[in-house]
Amino acid sequence: MNALQWIPVAGAHLPCVLRRHPNPSKSPLVFLHAGVTDHRLWLAQLQAFGAERTVLAYDRRGYGVAEIETVGPFSHLHDLWAVMDAAGLQHAVLVGCSLGGRLALEAALDRPTRVTGLFLVAPAVNGAPVPELTEAEQRLDEAIDAAELSCDFDKTNAALAALWLDGPTSPAGRVDGEARTLFLDMDDLMLRAPKPGPAIEAPPSWPQLERVQVPTHLLWGDLDLAYFSERCEQMAARIPCAQRTLMPGVAHLPSLEAPEAFNAALADFLAGLP
Repeated sequence: MNALQWIPVAGAHLPCVLRRHPNPSKSPLVFLHAGVTDHRLWLAQLQAFGAERTVLAYDRRGYGVAEIETVGPFSHLHDLWAVMDAAGLQHAVLVGCSLGGRLALEAALDRPTRVTGLFLVAPAVNGAPVPELTEAEQRLDEAIDAAELSCDFDKTNAALAALWLDGPTSPAGRVDGEARTLFLDMDDLMLRAPKPGPAIEAPPSWPQLERVQVPTHLLWGDLDLAYFSERCEQMAARIPCAQRTLMPGVAHLPSLEAPEAFNAALADFLAGLP
């Protein structure tokens, strides 16, 4: 079990798992979770990579067990720098999934000297073209909206799991066992969490992709929403020297669904860093 530490940021306390490693030759890893999870998305990665380098994962405002003291405007980007400062991390490789990938990309554009690498997993991107959904994706999205309107957390959770964990072309329940149990718990906490207030938007990243100067790897699953494949291919073509991996048999959360294969891909990326 990973003991939580609490890091104060403006108007909130954010829980984090921080494992320090004495090896200074390997850059620390900071893991940024997806919008339907919390820091536990990365439990397998914290265990595997914490044996060789410093690792950190935390719950952003509105997720997990983050404590909100003041409801009002805030910045996820400012929170990230505050968390890294409190942990004594001057720089790190950022590993971000979905909305966590969006935050990682914004951080690399905001303070490139503090980011030594980007490992982006099916990232959301601020300013990207609005995606077109397939019929199957649209049906699942409408089911989520209907469940949310009825204020039925259990139905909403099940619908979100069908879209993001199983994937829109897969039968509901494709991913089972501990991974599903953990997803449903993380997602339920997200649905019930107190709202922290409006998030202050960073400048759009999509028009600035050519400015990304850190080593970057894009990874996505072939069972994910269709538009992620096109988006990641476009990003790989625009970000200088970016690498890419299409992971078979997984949807939006490969680090949870297939941790061994995911860890191998991340380890290969890290091995190639300067």
